Formats: sequence, C-alpha cells, structure tokens
Amino acid sequence: MRVYVLLFNVGTENEGIHTVQMGNRNKVLMFESEDDATRYALLLEAQDFPAPSVESIESIEVEEFCRSADYDCELIKEGMLAIPPEKNVDKPQWSEEEQSKEKIEPAQKETETVSGMSQDELERIRRQLEGLL
Repeated sequence: MRVYVLLFNVGTENEGIHTVQMGNRNKVLMFESEDDATRYALLLEAQDFPAPSVESIESIEVEEFCRSADYDCELIKEGMLAIPPEKNVDKPQWSEEEQSKEKIEPAQKETETVSGMSQDELERIRRQLEGLL
C-alpha cells in the first residue's frame, strides 16, 4: 500500500524523515491521504519547522526502515485529524550545526550515526527510497 511520509532536506546529506517523539521513542507517521500529509506539513511549518516534502512510498519500506532504526510507525487513516505536538525537539538530529560540531572524520563514516545506523546504511535506504519515486 502506498503511504505518504514527510521528509526534510530531500536530496541532501542531511535528509531526514519526520518523527514524533513519544516518551523516549520516535514514531514515523504514515498518511493514507496525500491531502492529510500536506495539511500536517503545513501545521509543522506554522510551528517554525523547515518546509517538509510530502513523499509517496510503499508502507512496507517505511516499516522496514522503522524496524532497522528501532522506530515505531503509525498509519494515519484518511480523514483522521493528526496535529503536531505543541513542543518541538530543541535540537533536531539532522541539523547541519550538530553535524559540524561532531566533526566526523572520513575514516569514521563507517561508524554508527546518532540514529544507530551507519552512513552507508542510511545512503542505501535513501537510494532505495529515491528509486521508488
């Protein structure tokens, strides 16, 4: 089944998927309806988020990504009202500022990232997602 997810910085090294933090867990929202995903993206922008891109992808791909990243996922049924939480994470994991502070050496690119996945694994998943478009 095709679903819609929100991506930030599409096509860049800082590409990331929008998650909602519930306690100490991250949850990826999968929308059945493109209109609902777009509405949610506009609500995020109203909270001073960068503009996310609404991207269509197979739900199985999102579920596999979530399993590999130890994230949860939730299907938002068409017409179901989803509203972003009032409080945002102070420091997104994909910010350029955070990456420059970490000063990742070229030899360290094989190590795990903040999300627990290697850069190579993230790149492989990104290419897979791009191939679906």
